[in-house]
Amino acid sequence: MNLDETIVAISTPPGSGGLGIVRLTGEKALPIVQSIFRSKKKLSSFPKGRPVLGHLFHPEKQELFEEAYVTFFPGPHSYTREDVVEISGHGSPVILDEIVRLCIREGARCAHPGEFTLRAFINGRIDIIQAEAINDLIHASSMTQARISFRQLQGSLSQKINKVKDDIIHILTQVEACLEFPDESLHISKKTINNSLKKTEQVLKSFIESYEIGKILSQGLTLAITGRTNTGKSTLFNTLINKKRAIVTPYPGTTRDYIQEKVKIGDTLFFLTDMAGINSPDHPADKSAVRIAQKVARDADGILILLDVSQEETPEDLKSIEKYKNKKAILVFNKIDLPQRMNINKILKKNPAISYVKISALRKTNIDTLRKKMEELFVPHLKEQDEIILCLRQKHILEDILTTIKKCRQLLSEGYPEEFLAEEIRRSVSIIGQLTGEIRAEDILKDIFKRFCVGK
Repeated sequence: MNLDETIVAISTPPGSGGLGIVRLTGEKALPIVQSIFRSKKKLSSFPKGRPVLGHLFHPEKQELFEEAYVTFFPGPHSYTREDVVEISGHGSPVILDEIVRLCIREGARCAHPGEFTLRAFINGRIDIIQAEAINDLIHASSMTQARISFRQLQGSLSQKINKVKDDIIHILTQVEACLEFPDESLHISKKTINNSLKKTEQVLKSFIESYEIGKILSQGLTLAITGRTNTGKSTLFNTLINKKRAIVTPYPGTTRDYIQEKVKIGDTLFFLTDMAGINSPDHPADKSAVRIAQKVARDADGILILLDVSQEETPEDLKSIEKYKNKKAILVFNKIDLPQRMNINKILKKNPAISYVKISALRKTNIDTLRKKMEELFVPHLKEQDEIILCLRQKHILEDILTTIKKCRQLLSEGYPEEFLAEEIRRSVSIIGQLTGEIRAEDILKDIFKRFCVGK
């Protein structure tokens, strides 16, 4: 990858639209656009960051073929800290592809995925954590995640990581001072070092633990609808996703395979799963369906346990409740539009800690109440200042740093010489460099930026 070359790419999503943007960055960005753009103003005299209206010119056919705005962002005051030019025209894939082709003809090359952001990183505008925040912001599945990603793009997480790095370097400085000047009475107590390491360890643990919340925010929650056959699971599934996706019949055992659909409830993405009823099956296909259903429920982030109040409670009902009592679950008493035969109070008395709601999936009674219960129980509630790790790469590196800090404390408690402690602390500083991008490994950078879209 030659970073001295000028690159070009379509920056708007694939498909037709009202507007489409082609972006160039590099030393030749302005001359390349000058060769295919005609306007009353010279591009070199453009106001910085102000769009200028003109026409795109086809050098081969010697004709104008599109009306467009061109905006010039001279480096270093641009996204990449290089000269950047954006061409904004109609969002026709044919036109946008032709603009890219003409730019390549005039000396640009196609950008690789994430190469604009890679240049922003290499040129010092952002660090790796901020670069990952850009990608997280683009692919945000909720406004909560978008706000967190925006804060991290502004540097909130980088600042906290750098504070951890500064704290570790401070400890290293004290330890190395003792090693370099043993006769200068610079010795610090093991207790002081241990307390500093312990504080850093707690900060790292809080970051790592936050990833479970970050995963929910970025990837959504999986929710399984379980219960015995014919309790109305498929009806509830269709009602929650607001379309007829699962087959509904009055006959037990209609659903054998599982079906999953995504639905937005509040600000959270849920992946709802409808599956076979948990009964005692006789047919081999039914046995297989039950095994799959049990695994899906076991792996899900949460459970909706559906009970049919028009029928007396059965051993299967009670078994379902008992099975998932240690998992986040809501008891959903369905078919309240029919005469009640189930002893609801008896069930609730045996399970006082579990959340519940009474509904009619068919009549859509209390469905909004169920949705609110789902948000309250399954969606993590964050404080505005909470820093959440959204990226698995960051979590893994933080775990590596935590391992070195724990080893430092172990070496300290076992009475190892300070040289061993200093070496381990230096290793943790090196790992932090991988987290922020101060230490640049080619394969790591490729892995990070290949997940970006081409125009970003």
